[in-house]
Amino acid sequence: MKYLAALALALCSQPGFASCPQHLLTEPDKVILNGDSVLIVTHASMFYDARLSSKRGVDEAVKYAKSSNIPVVYLQDGSPDSDYFMNDCSPDYWVYSENGELSFDIKPTQVYIVGGHLEKCMYTTVKDLLTSWAKQPAKDLTLTYFMDGIYSNGELVRKTDPYYRDFEIFMRAATRGRPGGEYWPKLNLLETMGVINKEEHELEFLMDAVPEFEKIMPPGYRVELQMNNSVVKVLQPAPGWHPPTLRFRFVDSALKMVSPRTLK
Repeated sequence: MKYLAALALALCSQPGFASCPQHLLTEPDKVILNGDSVLIVTHASMFYDARLSSKRGVDEAVKYAKSSNIPVVYLQDGSPDSDYFMNDCSPDYWVYSENGELSFDIKPTQVYIVGGHLEKCMYTTVKDLLTSWAKQPAKDLTLTYFMDGIYSNGELVRKTDPYYRDFEIFMRAATRGRPGGEYWPKLNLLETMGVINKEEHELEFLMDAVPEFEKIMPPGYRVELQMNNSVVKVLQPAPGWHPPTLRFRFVDSALKMVSPRTLK
């Protein structure tokens, strides 16, 4: 099966990394984001992602952001500094965030996100992002998830899902014998899509991964979800010819993005 080929790649050894030197955290009121875009990295720590399943994706996302002049914000909790695995130790801001909460406003309309945990702290990050956007004048908004840079424990996979057994086998093999201190075994989100391996089911899974936007965003927003170049799923229609639109984009990797600098 195709997921077994993906498993072989998942089990390859991860590159080593040197932890970032001690650094100061930025007070929330000092975080200034005036541009159109921002990358938010939630808890990129091997304390939670012990097999470093999301490391390559996180590093590529940061490279993409910096090559595109997009500011980068690292969210850090109380886990050891030495567990944070990013290669780049010079974001625009390091901000304390115990549970993925955002303690500062997000004005950019294009937000990229990596890190994790998809169903826990990252979920909180996204919920707070939508809350921040909801307070602002209505406009088009896009949230892009880089799936190879997001870790997950698969709790959204249900026993009734047709791919449940494949996921269970993959998770058991990929996380066998992993070090202690990992509360839940993790895969990255792209690996999970590889196990599901059917677009219809992949989109259903991703629809469950986004917060309840209808309880957060003001009325009148059209809401869409798309994975790479898949069909666009309309999660919430809106009246009018050109209503403000909230887009959830799921992209395999920042490696698929083209930096504006490369076009010059």
